[in-house]
Amino acid sequence: MFPFASLIALCLAATLVAAGPCDIYASGGTPCVAAHSTTRALFSAFSGSLYQVKRGSDGATTNIAPLSAGGVANAAAQDSFCSGTTCLITTIFDQSGRGNHLTAAPPGGAASGPNAGGVDDTAAADGAPVTLNGQKAYGVFVSPGTGYRNDATNGIAVGDAAEGMYAVLDGTHFNGGCCFDYGNGETSARDTGNGHMEAIYFGNSGVWGTGSGSGPWIMADLENGLFSGLNVKNNPADPTITNRFITAVVKGQPNNWSIRGGNAASGSLSTFYSGARPNASGYNPMHKEGAIILGIGGDNSISAQGTFYEGVMTSGFPSEATENSVQANIVAARYATTSMTSGPAISVGSHVSLRATTACCTTRFIAHTGSAVNTQVVSSSSASALKLQASWNVVAGLGNSACVSFESRDTPGSFLRHANFVLLVNANDNSKQFKEDATFCPKVGLNGQGNSIRAWGYPTRSFRHFNNSLFVASNGGPNTFDTTSTYNDDVSFVVSTAFA
Repeated sequence: MFPFASLIALCLAATLVAAGPCDIYASGGTPCVAAHSTTRALFSAFSGSLYQVKRGSDGATTNIAPLSAGGVANAAAQDSFCSGTTCLITTIFDQSGRGNHLTAAPPGGAASGPNAGGVDDTAAADGAPVTLNGQKAYGVFVSPGTGYRNDATNGIAVGDAAEGMYAVLDGTHFNGGCCFDYGNGETSARDTGNGHMEAIYFGNSGVWGTGSGSGPWIMADLENGLFSGLNVKNNPADPTITNRFITAVVKGQPNNWSIRGGNAASGSLSTFYSGARPNASGYNPMHKEGAIILGIGGDNSISAQGTFYEGVMTSGFPSEATENSVQANIVAARYATTSMTSGPAISVGSHVSLRATTACCTTRFIAHTGSAVNTQVVSSSSASALKLQASWNVVAGLGNSACVSFESRDTPGSFLRHANFVLLVNANDNSKQFKEDATFCPKVGLNGQGNSIRAWGYPTRSFRHFNNSLFVASNGGPNTFDTTSTYNDDVSFVVSTAFA
């Protein structure tokens, strides 16, 4: 006999999923005025486009919709469209009907970081695979230099008007750069003063405010400061939070604001701060301008990283009861991880050599000379030293165990890593940056042979041999080694048992 309590729980979960977060906000009197997600519809009746992808092979675009109204994104349609090439997420559509779509952010006032002064990069379409209730979908993997924005919005709060927002994020993908935000920013992409922003921030920057522990923290970017509570520098009640999926909430109204958060895969929200505006000048009243930003600061600061799955902005200050119901809906969506790799298996514990597949270079293998990584002609009759230089131990990814790292066979403790998109062999210094730069996710080879080996932290970029040197290269980009000519061949490598 099926337990009555379990039946009640299943019915509740079905109701929550059917309602949609924005239906819940509307019923609470604080409707969504922006709703963005690449993973699912946020209204029960929404069946329009969630996002647009652009194909690297020919520049063609297609829009990805839910499998059904209110449902999960049609990832299979994306996979089919992008097969054998690369794809980027060019637009994240607003589901609210107000046209608050997000596209690549234009240049801003920030003068540092990747692509400073230029249009921001857009995210790899398949950089953040997940499942929702067992159905595959893709999030938005933001690398430094990537950002989305809309400076001409409709219905977003300005001045000291009340608003709320939430985002579902990857709690393990962050850094201390400025600033991985989602929310309300300046319409000029310039720093126009204290209180001109109100956005969710996630990361471990300690330059402005902090919470307890070493981070990352959910905080609010209010411009010229990341705030965790009333005190400008620290709120010990704002905890370090590292769940794989997190729900982050920020909301504000005249002389009052809150930070809430929790595990997006289970449980309820906790309130980390609720009270008066920060005790610094310029934040009471607020001077919000109503742009929408994702992955960047209000002035287009673009040194941060993170992963975004879904988020909304509301008109009005949502009640905790409304937010609690939204959290229950998110939990009922059952976000879960899925494989980050594909193609021929590159197994942890194996010893491999990697052969180029471009017609010019099929006798050349990835090797190193000191710290420099190159391709060299290697065969069974080569000198033992060269064989070792072209051989690699496969270990669990130093920065993400779902992927792999490649340890030099002749220099134990040194690994393939990228720096400024150049591939090097360096000793592991155990820093977070090194571990992430030394982590790679093998995929099906773009030319149909072997594997393409993507940088975990920059999934638009893969191992590429170019003039016999090795880079992590994108399919088109600002560097000479990003050329689209022979890209698919140059990033595809056949994996074999190591020479030594």
